[in-house]
Amino acid sequence: MQILKTLLFLLILSTSPLFAQQKQVCFSIDDLPVVNYGINTPEFHNQITDKLLTGLKKYEIQAICFVNEGKMYDAKRKVITFQKENLEKWLKYGMDLGNHTLRHKDFNNVDFSDFTAEILKGEKITKALLRKYNKEMKYFRHPFLHVGDTKNRADSLENFLNKHDYTTAPVTIDNEDYLFANAYQKALIKKDTVLAQTIGKDYISYMEQKMFYYEKMSQGLFNRQIPQILLIHASLLNADYIQALAEIYTKNGYKFTSMDLTVADEAYKTPITKFGRYGISWLDRWAISQGKTGDFFKGDPETPKYVADLSNQK
Repeated sequence: MQILKTLLFLLILSTSPLFAQQKQVCFSIDDLPVVNYGINTPEFHNQITDKLLTGLKKYEIQAICFVNEGKMYDAKRKVITFQKENLEKWLKYGMDLGNHTLRHKDFNNVDFSDFTAEILKGEKITKALLRKYNKEMKYFRHPFLHVGDTKNRADSLENFLNKHDYTTAPVTIDNEDYLFANAYQKALIKKDTVLAQTIGKDYISYMEQKMFYYEKMSQGLFNRQIPQILLIHASLLNADYIQALAEIYTKNGYKFTSMDLTVADEAYKTPITKFGRYGISWLDRWAISQGKTGDFFKGDPETPKYVADLSNQK
């Protein structure tokens, strides 16, 4: 009788929200070494790198970061020492590195051979550093999230990546952090700290709403919360607000996880059958491939107009 009571208790517990699978997120950071806005001083690059790493380490986040190696060479094609040192810091802090091509060219607008050459040219420094830390280059992140505008073009690139031992690094929580980052940088250049703080506050609110939106999409597609992959960029905005960003995930019940564990989830085997020139979340791709329309995509948070306007100012 006692055994039956115990089994009944465990059954009830397993179906309760408290026993539900914990939400998980992988932080992925694009455009390493940093998004520099034309500022090439070691001090500026060190500031962004160190702030990002301090925040990630505080929250025990094992981020994966995607490198544009073209940023690491000077005009004479020599490796810039401080850039390489900053890139190595990520590995010293236990983070992972992946390939984001040499110079972030757009697969929608370049020949296949040129784009694949950019991939191979963009792995040399990073691969050598990874070997130093007994790691290997495993993941590729498409610039602009452009995977191929037709099935044939997308399959051709995927076959190339497989041949060279790369796995595509998807994104499920897509956003316009780059618009906020550009506006934030312009506010700081103008020494308008009040505006910069307003942008930062609105950014964190926007990112939380994005998190909720993609949770809703995950529930609609899979009837559960799949492990998510957040995309952000290595900008000064994210350096200044990485801890606030981590905190919104913590307070909403997320556990931070790695790319390896995330893509092992069955959801990431979901087929994509619709293609276009768009750069969108994998949740959006899966939804479009399953014929979702209209109301399914309702509620996607928009970037505030003042942020977009300031970002686009010349």
